[in-house]
Amino acid sequence: MQLIREQFPILHQDINGHPLIYLDSAATSQKPRSVIDAVKRYYEWDNANVHRGVHTLGSRATDAYEGAREKVAKFIHAASTQEIIFTRGTTASLNLVASSYARAVCGEGDEIVITPMEHHANLIPWQQVVKATGATLKYIPMQPDGTITIEDVEKTITNRTKIVSVTHVSNVLGTINPIKEITAIAHRHGAVMVVDGAQSAPHMKVDVQDLDCDFYAFSGHKMCAPTGIGVLYGKKALLESMEPIEFGGEMIDHVDLTDATWKELPWKFEGGTPIIAGAVGLGAAIDFLTEIGLDVIEEHEHKLSAYAYDRLLTLDDITIYGPVQNRSGLVTFNLGDVHPHDVATVLDTKGVAVRAGHHCCQPLMRWLNVSSTARASFYLYNTEEDVDRLVDALKQTGEFFGHAIG
Repeated sequence: MQLIREQFPILHQDINGHPLIYLDSAATSQKPRSVIDAVKRYYEWDNANVHRGVHTLGSRATDAYEGAREKVAKFIHAASTQEIIFTRGTTASLNLVASSYARAVCGEGDEIVITPMEHHANLIPWQQVVKATGATLKYIPMQPDGTITIEDVEKTITNRTKIVSVTHVSNVLGTINPIKEITAIAHRHGAVMVVDGAQSAPHMKVDVQDLDCDFYAFSGHKMCAPTGIGVLYGKKALLESMEPIEFGGEMIDHVDLTDATWKELPWKFEGGTPIIAGAVGLGAAIDFLTEIGLDVIEEHEHKLSAYAYDRLLTLDDITIYGPVQNRSGLVTFNLGDVHPHDVATVLDTKGVAVRAGHHCCQPLMRWLNVSSTARASFYLYNTEEDVDRLVDALKQTGEFFGHAIG
């Protein structure tokens, strides 16, 4: 663990006179030295536009960019690099599916099925689709612990369902949804399965062919890569049937004064100068995570989450949200009637960084009957000592606001 932590320069600093305890990786992860160096090296030695140039720098930049695509395909076990589209992130990936695919196939009386736990990025695009097409938005009901059952999935998806879009892992509850089983049900009814993988791809092994999902979206910045780079995986046949939503350079094959044709996959969806340095950083991040092992990372986070859950339960005035078992590496909570923003502010004075707010999940907050929560989220560089610091800081926070905690 010490060797891993040494790879992250940002962790070795004091915040408000205390060693930094970073517990906000669900929002964005920190970056290891190898990723920082890879981006720096690109800008210092290989900076050029890709695909079009025949000079040495252009060739090296193209090799680095397309090499990153190959790493992504291998990382999630895609059948081909043609199924890997680089985007700005999970939000852009989901919007691409909604705008290009869903609006073309949905109509009056059709259904799009999601859950109440979805991030706004996997909710608002579908709201816009149903407004534009006359389709209906349906929700798989949730159990009191924040999970969904296969029985409810079976009841919600019908032969009128065109699209099912579900988060792999909830960014609030930590719920790990049974994507493979949901996909099988969706396909049985002729529906397409879309997966929000923002909180899963960084933390567990993902095999899109085994899951059999049709689309899978995730972001680089949550998995040790730079901000501004993301991925949309799509089955080749579906991507080939879709029209681009951004037009211009890079994505064209032939242009005349009245019409144009598009390049083959994946480039027809990557109009304009792409996010080259971001892709280089994503490739370096994949190398870093793969060397450690996603199975090792997942096991470490599950143990840390369980430890945090148990330690937080020792506090008298704490409410923890989400399932007890089979949860991802985060714990969302409230401390008595203290506003989560106040909790996070006091924790920050102790050097402990957590997220507070509605976490881009306002409908879920209403389902929980709260306006906001605090969230501690863990990654491969966190330790049990970090959790102990969180609990100690929460005790001091409770004392500050007049609560007897623990």
